Amino acid sequence: MLAPGMRASRVVSDYVALTKPRITALLLITAVGSMFLAAEGRPDPLVTALVIVSGYLAAGGANSLNHGAERDIDQKMARTSARPVAGGRVSKWQAYGFGILLNLGAFVILAAFVNVLSGLLAVAGTLIYLFVYTKGLKRTTPQNIVIGGAAGAVPPLVGWAAVTGTVELPAVYLFAIIFLWTPPHFWALALLIKDDYARAGIPMLPVVATLAATKRQILVYTVVLVVLSATFVATGAVGWIYLVGAVGPGAWFIVLAVRLARGEGTEGARALYLFSLLYLALLFAAVATDSLVNR
Repeated sequence: MLAPGMRASRVVSDYVALTKPRITALLLITAVGSMFLAAEGRPDPLVTALVIVSGYLAAGGANSLNHGAERDIDQKMARTSARPVAGGRVSKWQAYGFGILLNLGAFVILAAFVNVLSGLLAVAGTLIYLFVYTKGLKRTTPQNIVIGGAAGAVPPLVGWAAVTGTVELPAVYLFAIIFLWTPPHFWALALLIKDDYARAGIPMLPVVATLAATKRQILVYTVVLVVLSATFVATGAVGWIYLVGAVGPGAWFIVLAVRLARGEGTEGARALYLFSLLYLALLFAAVATDSLVNR
């Protein structure tokens, strides 16, 4: 039996794990990058801090709700069977309550101290993730991550709205970039854990389509993503620093997708998956840097 201090530490660790910190951190980078662009330079530090805190609460709350809703799936998959809810250390209803509480906190902070629109958008991201992706699409269609990926594309809208009180074309462009980024990113991971998804009865693309077809789809989405990210310059919202930051990593993204498509089996899927994380972070860092230098 664990000592009281160790038990308390384990409880805290489990509740932090419910928020999926690494995924949430990447989402916060996209929100803050959007804020720099909306502010045409350095956004207000207090508003930025509020968006970071509330953004973590909203995204972390959405992830906690996801843990509760996918307990049965997680228990069947080796990759997720040790998660707090799947492992029985946190109940499904505790995860739901924690997720709701975090999202209420996010909305109150944004609505009271930033603006109502940013709060509504943050909660909308959670609702899309829970009801559209987790409950509506994940168990029913291989297009689950394509459509449901809209949830992960919401943070730039929140960041933009926090600065301007509106949602304008550049914010929609950033939304579209993440929307197109999600399928190649997630399908690369799904290639690596295809058997897990098959065992859980989840129709991820690699489970229901051939390996070759999945890799072609990854390549197609990657090319469209990189082209879209480069054409963002045509809107006038970003300049040459962003373009360099988009084209360089984007070209390597395509190279990795081509290698995956031409390679044997799933060779190259892990490299593409890991680079896709870096790519998105670099892209939004380029957005912020361009906003600081060129404004």
